[in-house]
Amino acid sequence: MSHLSPAGPRPHVPAAARLGFGVPGYAHPLVAPTEWAELTRPGAPLHWAVLNVAGGPGSRRDPHCLTAAARLRARGVRVLGHLDLRCGTRPFSELISDANHFLEWYQVDGFCLDRCPVDRPGLPEVRRTVTTLRAVLGGAYLVLGQGIHPYEGYMELADQLVTFRGSWPDYRWSQVAEWTAGYPPERFCHQVHGVPRRHLEEALRIARWQGAGTIYFTDRTARPDRRIRAESPWEALPGYWDEIVSRLGPRVME
Repeated sequence: MSHLSPAGPRPHVPAAARLGFGVPGYAHPLVAPTEWAELTRPGAPLHWAVLNVAGGPGSRRDPHCLTAAARLRARGVRVLGHLDLRCGTRPFSELISDANHFLEWYQVDGFCLDRCPVDRPGLPEVRRTVTTLRAVLGGAYLVLGQGIHPYEGYMELADQLVTFRGSWPDYRWSQVAEWTAGYPPERFCHQVHGVPRRHLEEALRIARWQGAGTIYFTDRTARPDRRIRAESPWEALPGYWDEIVSRLGPRVME
């Protein structure tokens, strides 16, 4: 067995009943038109997709991003505005300003709080931000994009946590925090790059076993020989997009 067993027992999760995609954010629709078009494919099991115009909402409304977001929302897919917390160093006023622009310009359904703090001391400021976002947008769907298992107190703040974001070699040997066994799969998301096609089924088994209800797997990866932005592996479709969509099956409308 290539991955460590998770701590604590896991309930059985039917193969196609829970897993769906949480898309970290493709490149601009003019650069990646195929990617954005594929997200509207009938039956694609999408839970949400992140809209990241230019490290946030950009300086003005972008008509191409507006159209892409509107098409997703028309298909019943949540569109989340990308808010970068910079590990807790981003000024509160900037975050709320970006959130308001996302709402005004793109009518988003919620937010993905990227590079969110993970430790207990960071919790009060994140709670302040989350409380304000929910006041600004009633019913906002909130994802904390920490990429690792944070202090458990963050669970009370968001609808979902990204508890793994990284490479396939790290994912194969990953282990879940014990406290995650007390929550249902829809509370967790795993995002893994560099997953070879031949290991796709293994990656899906790990996600189910570790209790993740939302995933994004891709064979894309950053090149080690040059500097590439951290999000670059997510900006294009996986080479096996058709296969993974068929494996997960039609989306069940909530």
